[in-house]
Amino acid sequence: QLQASGGGLVQAGDSLRLSCAASGRTFSTYTTAWFRQAPGKEREFVAAIAWSGGTTNYADSVKGRFTISRDDAKNTVYLQMNSLKPEDTAVYYCAARRFAMVITTAATYDNWGQGTLVTVSS
Repeated sequence: QLQASGGGLVQAGDSLRLSCAASGRTFSTYTTAWFRQAPGKEREFVAAIAWSGGTTNYADSVKGRFTISRDDAKNTVYLQMNSLKPEDTAVYYCAARRFAMVITTAATYDNWGQGTLVTVSS
């Protein structure tokens, strides 16, 4: 199971750190990603980190502002979000798949968290 947390209401330019906590002893073998869905829009890829921890991938819209990382000792993946913009407003979901490559397609991932709302005011 995945549990996303850390969302909230912030102003443009602020930072937030989202957490995705997982249960189970094999989390280190799961590639984990963050997706987001804004009202009235499709779910979109944000960032992913390989189960080995060495490879990451980011959507162009967040490159240079967001950083994904993992702490396997804590069974947690983080999304550090800096320089937030109003267009970053969305529900953020974490997703995982065991031994997967770093892929941007939502259908690839078979484990999903419940989502955490991020609202960025202008």
